[in-house]
Amino acid sequence: MLVFSDDWGRHPSSCQHLVRRLLPEVPTTWVNTIGMRPPRLDWLTLQRGAGKIAGWLKRPPTDESAQGATDLPAGLSVIDAKMWPWMTRGHDRWLNQQLLTRQLFAAAQDAVVITTIPIVADLVGHLPAKRWVYYCVDDFSVWPGLDSQMLGQMENALLPKMDVIVAASDTLAAGIASRGHHAEVLTHGVDLDFWNQPLQNSENDPLVDHPQIAADAAPFVLFWGVVDRRLNADWVLALADAMSAGTIVLAGPQQDPDPRLHHHQRISLTGAVPFESLPALAKRASILIMPYADLPVTRAMQPLKLKEYLATGLPVVASSLPSTSVWQDGCDVVTTSEDFVAATLERIGSGVTTEQTAAREKLHQESWLEKSAEFMTMAARSTKETVETQRVAVCENTSDI
Repeated sequence: MLVFSDDWGRHPSSCQHLVRRLLPEVPTTWVNTIGMRPPRLDWLTLQRGAGKIAGWLKRPPTDESAQGATDLPAGLSVIDAKMWPWMTRGHDRWLNQQLLTRQLFAAAQDAVVITTIPIVADLVGHLPAKRWVYYCVDDFSVWPGLDSQMLGQMENALLPKMDVIVAASDTLAAGIASRGHHAEVLTHGVDLDFWNQPLQNSENDPLVDHPQIAADAAPFVLFWGVVDRRLNADWVLALADAMSAGTIVLAGPQQDPDPRLHHHQRISLTGAVPFESLPALAKRASILIMPYADLPVTRAMQPLKLKEYLATGLPVVASSLPSTSVWQDGCDVVTTSEDFVAATLERIGSGVTTEQTAAREKLHQESWLEKSAEFMTMAARSTKETVETQRVAVCENTSDI
């Protein structure tokens, strides 16, 4: 496979989870691209730019030393693709098409290409791949901080060129269907063993010595993930105001979050936390919260963290969205700020109910290993053949009537 997605190892995306379960049986080349955020004069862009340049300049390891030098799973190689950082204008896209084609032509030979990003739309027909699969994990046309118009145009150009389209939610699949294309639905999985591993010692806790968090800070209210404008800051602040003790910890990289979150004494933004440390961090928590605002981008997304939260065994309070409604029997799903505060404070005291624990047994059928097998089955089918079969069936049923 040849995979276009987020940078390998930067954060554990659903595509990375799927590919890890397919290695080494399915040899894979992973392409780190420049991402989809237009360059800006800010600290985040400078950091990401410096990291990209360092990746371009580093000397690729030899075949004999690749595994030890990069700590990559067996069967995986990673290419830091050199790209022009702008994509809005026609000549920007032409330049990236030329750059990527030259760098990836050999790796694409007879490969199945998997992409989670629409910026590869201009490569179809220029790389010698035998199959193209779009794994749609988000609606980038409404994602904060992105060039929504450009990404929407590129996705519209990408969809008719794909052999298979797989969507991470019914909402995403419906959006694709509204544009005349069929998408298989594959929801995210979870690794139960990872989230229930025993805590060996305090060294596994990334925040044990954090200056803003006391070791006995209780209750310990936890959110992990990207901290940005998708979070409902009003809800978080209302909860902080209602708490007479303890800390709300927002653990994860920050992308222009509401500035009010930085100034409340009961709210701590820790920055990025290694994925491997999250189970230990969860064991300190009294409750896990997912207070996303009701926005087009959140209604379309399928948060990885929801099933991860449920797998910890902790009480979970989440805002009502299409992705959370299907698990409302396993956690508290709320629609207002008042309900969010009340449910969180109640669950801090009472914990998970017996009914919620029983409902979470469904997680045993949601493993990433099973999801990877489903994904490969879907990728082997042809969307064009599926749609044609459905059309013929409809015509036959109509003639019968």
